[in-house]
Amino acid sequence: MKSSLTLGMAVTALALLAGCGSSSKTTSSSGAGAPVTSSTAASAAASPYSHAGTGATAAASGASAGAMAITTKHSKLGTVLAAGPKKMTVYLFEADKGAASTCSGPCAVVWPPVTSAGAPSSGGAAVAGELGTITRSDQRKQVTYKGHPLYYYAKDKDSGDSYGQGLKSFGAPWYVLAPSGNKVDQS
Repeated sequence: MKSSLTLGMAVTALALLAGCGSSSKTTSSSGAGAPVTSSTAASAAASPYSHAGTGATAAASGASAGAMAITTKHSKLGTVLAAGPKKMTVYLFEADKGAASTCSGPCAVVWPPVTSAGAPSSGGAAVAGELGTITRSDQRKQVTYKGHPLYYYAKDKDSGDSYGQGLKSFGAPWYVLAPSGNKVDQS
């Protein structure tokens, strides 16, 4: 019995290691944003959206899943948009102008884009007609809401987190979105 349990744990550990993407260590920083360190990159690699099973990918993983579900959740900031089965908080980047993402490279490690292999779907108070996609430079489809490209924040680990709210990183502020498509700004 003990050897079966040990073997099962070993197989599970190997499966988890095989399913996780690796991240390269970087020590660059943006002029106005938070520095991207090896611990930040490792945090992004271990995030809940860097595995194919969550329906989203971190910049380095390259894994693909089905259509992304954008929904709403109640948080300390009010009713906000969330993505995927774990209802992770999503953000807009004020440096994005129009339907184009300006967050790539180290920025996309800290702020992974919300991607979808198919047309995104809506739930809760999210409005289906406000959903869309843009094509990123790596040819992945990034989900948009009311024209805003959507991102996760690497330090958010579960549905209750919104640590990226109001941060100025990579040259501009990041905000959670309300179902209206407007930023939530409680400053």
